[in-house]
Amino acid sequence: MKKIDKKELKRVNEKIGKGASEFKQFIMKGNVIDLAVGVIVGGAFGKIVTSLVNDILMPVIGIIIGGIDFSNLSIDIADAKIMYGSFIQQIIDFLIISLCVFLFVKIIGKFEKKYKKEKVVEEVKKSDEVLLLEEIRDLLKENKEEKL
Repeated sequence: MKKIDKKELKRVNEKIGKGASEFKQFIMKGNVIDLAVGVIVGGAFGKIVTSLVNDILMPVIGIIIGGIDFSNLSIDIADAKIMYGSFIQQIIDFLIISLCVFLFVKIIGKFEKKYKKEKVVEEVKKSDEVLLLEEIRDLLKENKEEKL
């Protein structure tokens, strides 16, 4: 077994410390945390949509098309059972989730657009007094800099 000298041990510890520090910075970035929250909320949302499809929509669709229960639709080929009804339900799940995400993104986009407009209007609406005070402030700064 090879003995590790103190210098090599110190160098290894420094590398581990540097890597841990970089990892901590990466984890603490807003994007990573936002992504984690999005994945968790998305998973919960997926369960809700799956229940909506399986427990509410599919029975109604089955009644509309003649009482067919999609979850039991299958084809037997030799020893294999192909559950195409389950596949149809998954496609409907996907379409509903996609529609919800699309609508959510559209709504968020409208709110962002409205917020940006309000922010621009806020910046434009400066009273004459505020403009005069800003001008006086700027002149005082210029005079102070000239004296130095």
